[in-house]
Formats: sequence, structure tokens, C-alpha cells
Amino acid sequence: MNFLRFCKNWTLPIAMVMGVILYFVYVNIPFLVPTKPFVSRAIDIVQPVLIFLMLFLTFCKISLHDLKLCAWHLRLLLIQGISFVVLGLLLVIFPDFPARILVEGAMICLICPTATAAAVVTRKLGGDAAHLTTYTILINILTAILVPLMLPLVHPHPELNFGSSFTLILGKVFPLLLCPFLAAILLRVLLPKVHAKVAQYHELSFYLWAVALTLAIGVTVKSIVHSDVSFWYQAGLGVISLVCCAAQFYFGKKAGRQYGDSISSGQALGQKNTVFAIWMGYTFFTPVTAVAAGFYSVWHNVVNSYQLYLQWKAEGTSDALKN
Repeated sequence: MNFLRFCKNWTLPIAMVMGVILYFVYVNIPFLVPTKPFVSRAIDIVQPVLIFLMLFLTFCKISLHDLKLCAWHLRLLLIQGISFVVLGLLLVIFPDFPARILVEGAMICLICPTATAAAVVTRKLGGDAAHLTTYTILINILTAILVPLMLPLVHPHPELNFGSSFTLILGKVFPLLLCPFLAAILLRVLLPKVHAKVAQYHELSFYLWAVALTLAIGVTVKSIVHSDVSFWYQAGLGVISLVCCAAQFYFGKKAGRQYGDSISSGQALGQKNTVFAIWMGYTFFTPVTAVAAGFYSVWHNVVNSYQLYLQWKAEGTSDALKN
């Protein structure tokens, strides 16, 4: 039990280290060289499937009666949407912008939807998980709309017009973000007994997340190893992701503070579905930009660990005073 608890508490670093180790072990085994094209193709299929299942299991645990709209939802949607569009237009107007990779890294960090595990952290910090869950659905919808709209402009394909590019990207993003929610609703309505059974396994999404993160880190390491981008640009992506993380936690908490909901709004904007961000980075942007999302997964978990420590410390002090 202690070993299992250790693995669960340290899933993020374990998954990231495993991704790095598995990549270097795999590429240095000579007889596995012919399998590389098949493994690459398999990861392209497995990764989005894992993200779909993670969201589906999470949404199966949600009751539509628990979903509540509140004022800070609109503020956060505007922050994410406007910042993503402004940076995208910057690259459209200045296609040869010298720090293009850094801007793309920031775009990924800003538009990325809220993490599926954010509700768990929010509950532990004393926030409103229902408000956060509602925002998770809203930002997934916004992402499914804005990403297909902006990417054909930011990364125009010479053989495809805007409409074709939009349709192609929408076909990849929409099923991944919205179909899990729709599937969970349909299952609840049409097969309530099956839905109740599936909902019992919602914690399985945590382990699917660990596998998806391992694969995502492996792909990111491959992008770094084979990239012609300098070390300083890659370090810059780490700094950019840190700035984005700090800013989003700050503005998220600020947006919800006047409504007495700073914890929920802070987690909604700051804690990201970094597995999806990494996948989006190497699928739609320059692959090395996925490094920004990899760094973000470290930063937001550092923030969460610190917040949980403060919460634990405050609860311990409170119990001591009562005694």
C-alpha cells in the first residue's frame, strides 16, 4: 500500500522520468529500429484515444444538475480566448517574427483547457468543484472552436485553403474535446445502469492520464533530440511557460475573489490539461513547442503542491487550536 501511495503521490515526476527513459532505451535497441514507423503511428492513435477516455470517465461522474454558471466564467473565457487570438494574429501579421517559437509556446499554454484532475485539487483546497467543472466544459468548447479557426492562419498549409485546413483541424479537435461530454450525457440518458457502472471507475482516468503523460513526454523528448532549435530557445519556452502559469493562477484568483470563489477560478485558469497541450503542440504547431506544455506540467504541479501544503498546515493549526 505504501508503494501504491508513493506512486500515486508522485505520478507526475514518475511519468515524466519514464517517458524520458523509455525513449532513450527504445532508440538504442538496434533490432527495434524497423518498428519505429509503426510505433510512431500507434502513438498518434493511442494518445488522442487516451485523452478521450480520460474526459469521458470524468464527465460520467458529473451530474447536469451540479453544473452552475457564474460571473467569473465569462472573465476567464475572455482571458484565454483573447490572449490566444491576439498572439495568433501577431504571428499572422509578422510571419517572420524572430521569437515565433516562444509565441507559439505561449499560445499553447494559454488556450489549453482546464485539467480533468483540477476538481479534485479544488475540493481539497475548499473551492467549489461544481463551478470548476462547468468551466472545464465551457473552455473545452471554446478551445474546440478557436483552435481550428486560428491555426490555419498561423500555420497555413500550401496545399490546403483555409476551409480545408479548418475542417481538418476541427475533425481532430472537436471529437477529442466535446464528444466525451456528449457521449457521457447520452450514456446517462439511454443506458443509466451502464452509466452508473462506468461512473464507479472514474478514478481510472488518473491512471490513463499517467500513461498519456508518459507517451507525451517521450514524443517531446524526441522532438528536442531531433530539433535544430537552439538550447536557448528551449530554455526560453520553459521561462514562457512559467510566466503563463504564474499569470493565469494570479488572474484566475483575482477574477473569482470578488465572488468569494478565488480557489475555483484560480484552479480553472491555472491548472491545465497538459497532456492535451503537449499533443496539440507536436500535432498542430512546430513539435518543439510541445516543450512549453511539458514545462507547464511541472510549474502548475509545483503551485498545487505548495497550495496543498499551506492548506494542510492551516488545517493542522486549526486542529491544534481546537484542542
